[in-house]
Amino acid sequence: MGYPKDLLSSRSVIEHGKYALLAPEGLVNNVIPGFHHCLISILGSPKLGASFVDYYVTMKKEGGNKEGFGGQEDVQTFVYILEGKIKASADEKEFILEESGYLYCPPGVKMYLENMNDGDSKLFLYKQKYRPLEGRKPWVISGHANSIEFRNYDDMHNVNIKDLLPADLDFDMNFHILSFDPAASHPFIETHVQEHGAYILSGEGMYNLDNKWIPVKKGDYIFMGPYVHQAAYAVGRENLTYVYSKDCNRDAEL
Repeated sequence: MGYPKDLLSSRSVIEHGKYALLAPEGLVNNVIPGFHHCLISILGSPKLGASFVDYYVTMKKEGGNKEGFGGQEDVQTFVYILEGKIKASADEKEFILEESGYLYCPPGVKMYLENMNDGDSKLFLYKQKYRPLEGRKPWVISGHANSIEFRNYDDMHNVNIKDLLPADLDFDMNFHILSFDPAASHPFIETHVQEHGAYILSGEGMYNLDNKWIPVKKGDYIFMGPYVHQAAYAVGRENLTYVYSKDCNRDAEL
């Protein structure tokens, strides 16, 4: 990395328990047991106020996690491939995942990942505790987001969404991809109990977080806590698109 080339500054904004914008130039690497030949940055976590943990992972050549990720009886995991090619396995099944590929593992199932690329592969990785529901149980799911059709978001033709996991009550969370055409926006500023961890895949925009408008762009990570104001405008010449988690299908706990 070497010496700084300018005054030290950062676009990142942190409001613990409420929201955060993490710009990629400020991320640091962490040693995570079980991963080898990997650069890993912890993004959202309970220390920030999230009920989940998000990671940005760069897998070097021959990188992976031979010991498995997750697998605890109350922990579910998800991985989304940002770049490269990964061999993923879970529950004695193998999947070859390239850009836009993903894998969900329910509680009790370990996720194994291996870089199949000659160069780096980059991943958005997630874990969260599962809230059980009597008579319901999630299952292993894999696919590619590019194979899923967008649908209009809140009856707007210039904002589109796709679901990566089923809407069944067996699942207490989902991952979505939301995409705004240039100049498109949310229909209103949202305030809701759900929280999100979002990674921006493309474009630029202005994001309202707690009624503060903050510029965002490709490669940024956003944490949105419960009841924080949130909405986006897309700016620039390409779609503002991001992949994000959302808790769902459960009542609020007392």
